[in-house]
Amino acid sequence: MARSRLRRFELGLAAALLAVLALDFVCPLPQPTATSPTLTVLAADGTPLRSWASDDGAQRHPTTPEAVSPRYLAALLHYEDRWFRWHPGVNPVALARAAWQWARHGRIVSGGSTLTMQVARLVDERAAGRSVPAKLRQIARALQLELHLSKHEILSLYLNLAPMGGPLEGVETAARAYLGKGAAELSQAEAALLVALPQSPTRLRPDRAVAAAQAARDKVLTRMQTLGVWSAADVADAKLERVFAPPLRARWLAPLAAERLRQQARRAGRAEAVIQTTLDAGLQARLEQLLADRLNTLPDANSMAALVVDNRTLEVRGYAGSADFTDTRRGAHVDMVRAHRSPGSTLKPFLYAMALDEGLIHSESLLIDAPQNFGGYAPGNFQADFSGPVSVAEALQRSLNVPAVDLLERLGAERFAGRLRHAGLRLRMPANAAPNLSLILGGGSTSLEELVGAYTALARSGLAGKPRLTPGEPVQETRLMSEGAAFIVREILENGGRPGSPFREGNQRVAWKTGTSFGFRDAWALGVTDRYTFGVWVGRPDGTPNPGHFGANTSAPLLRDIAAALGPDEARQQLAPRRQPDSVHAVPICWPLGTAEAATPPEHCLQRRTAWTLDGAVPPTLPDRLQPGGLVQAVWTQHGQRVRPDCAPDAARTEAVRWPTLLGPFLDAALLDPAERLPWAPGCAPRTPSAQALRIVGLEPGTVLRPTPGQRDVTLRLQAIGAQQGVSWLLDGQLAGSSEAAGGVQTLTLRQPGAHALTALDGHGRWARIAFELQALPHVAAP
Repeated sequence: MARSRLRRFELGLAAALLAVLALDFVCPLPQPTATSPTLTVLAADGTPLRSWASDDGAQRHPTTPEAVSPRYLAALLHYEDRWFRWHPGVNPVALARAAWQWARHGRIVSGGSTLTMQVARLVDERAAGRSVPAKLRQIARALQLELHLSKHEILSLYLNLAPMGGPLEGVETAARAYLGKGAAELSQAEAALLVALPQSPTRLRPDRAVAAAQAARDKVLTRMQTLGVWSAADVADAKLERVFAPPLRARWLAPLAAERLRQQARRAGRAEAVIQTTLDAGLQARLEQLLADRLNTLPDANSMAALVVDNRTLEVRGYAGSADFTDTRRGAHVDMVRAHRSPGSTLKPFLYAMALDEGLIHSESLLIDAPQNFGGYAPGNFQADFSGPVSVAEALQRSLNVPAVDLLERLGAERFAGRLRHAGLRLRMPANAAPNLSLILGGGSTSLEELVGAYTALARSGLAGKPRLTPGEPVQETRLMSEGAAFIVREILENGGRPGSPFREGNQRVAWKTGTSFGFRDAWALGVTDRYTFGVWVGRPDGTPNPGHFGANTSAPLLRDIAAALGPDEARQQLAPRRQPDSVHAVPICWPLGTAEAATPPEHCLQRRTAWTLDGAVPPTLPDRLQPGGLVQAVWTQHGQRVRPDCAPDAARTEAVRWPTLLGPFLDAALLDPAERLPWAPGCAPRTPSAQALRIVGLEPGTVLRPTPGQRDVTLRLQAIGAQQGVSWLLDGQLAGSSEAAGGVQTLTLRQPGAHALTALDGHGRWARIAFELQALPHVAAP
């Protein structure tokens, strides 16, 4: 009899198991929605920068129990389900207690749900609710979950699916969105808040219902003290923390960088849940705050962009594509890090580096800052004046336009553009246009990203690199200049290129360059330190001009703020000694020849300077465009006067150095060779040159002059080359001045805007005329 009953029990148990298996087969466990997470873009340290909802509209950030604070796990398990580790999915005692309370009070007092049952409700929508059928379905699904999954897997589902208010699901998402930190860093008060939140996600949202959220949090804290898990002192301290959470959208960082990576993933057909970036979340937050602080200095339609790259790895640490992502008036969604704009004068360092590598110049080579015409192209300077003789270092540091165009004409615009393109900086020309001399003043277009990548060469021994926004991107670097040229150009941009001067000013060393495009459309500033290369763009995304806003007064102050925001560690690192390349040496040189002092006769060294030279080369001054034959010329003297050899056979022959012809109007007599300062002997002066030899130096035909900002007039220093017996200067037919000595310098001050004609008339009746225009506002490239 007993054996028969045992047999029937075994058969019944087997039938029950078969029924359970059949039901499990017929009603399979729904696929947890955690397998379809939101797309989240992360900073280098895991901080979410921006996220997009998944197909079901939720935002989730996958996590595991190991990645969550033990404080949170302790509060969750003790408050929600102390027997989670041992029960089979349901707690009979808790269910019985809930049923008795329901029968006694006629309403549900406690649900008796285990953590597994809550997960069952999250994975099966039909199991949601407090009705009896819903509870029975929860129980069935909970048993099913325990059958298929481990306790670790069930807990992981809860951590990822628990509703946290609005579109947020999961503890990691809530911690980042409400608290600005990862779930691994939660305090006891924060852990209790996130444990309480899923009980009523809408009613307890800390960004909307602070009082209700704090009350629910304190209830969890009290339970933890009652159970003896946390001490009374710890709970008292935790209750002192104020509940506060900013609006969810305010937590976005680098929104345009995140959007860029999302679009890249879509184009590549990658369905990624997490995209890791190289961005530094702390630096990114400071960068965006710096831009926001400067918004009130700009007109409404203006935007800003900034990019910070680590020179060691080429990783992007800070990326701000617009000034304010929420302000549509400023083109908020236009990523100006990638936009193609005129770079103004920011390409000049690469030109001088190329000329150094070609052996054309050293850092103190004599250049000409005077009006010149290059095949119909007559550039001017931003300040609308000219300095005459300048060194390479002075021309680059002051961003003078004419010396740069002169040098580019000698190197070749096509060649210059090709070298930059090979290094990742592509200059995009207008339709059907080829690279020309305007390139060096912003005649093409490029992006802030490409500019910063090229400027890294100054800190990376001449190797330019493509900025890397994700750690998986390969390192792409190309030699843009030699190590020596990079050293010299960077030193010029830091302190003017004077050997022997300190490498720093204050407690930081920053090599920087500004630029402004034609019509004040784009204001740039680029900076380089040992650790970082960073750049700033300011302007209107639609390309509308911004009169009065240029690189030096708009972008450079923001660049200095960014340099300061890099932190004290960076500033200390900047004081480390910098190695001077073996290819670079400081060499005394002489003007006007430009050769080494040791190789120059003392009488030909009219001005001594110290230059950085490269690879032992000390190139002489570039050839004179107007008077070929070199800067050393034969001079005949007799009785303290200059003579012609044909009329004074016994005259002494000597050699004198001269300055390039175009510098004549800018030179004081004290700078001339003593032999050149001697007067000509009567009757033995140079023969009258041909009429075609008379030339006005100091102003080119078709020049458009503009006063310096804040000034009303323009001052010119002029000279008539080849003139004899004095020169009369006529402005629009009226006498404006005269020079008694042949070739004398004449200073003219112009005030009346409009078209003008200037005539130089010498004592032999020969003349030269130049038409030009005087305007009121500057329109040329700025430094």
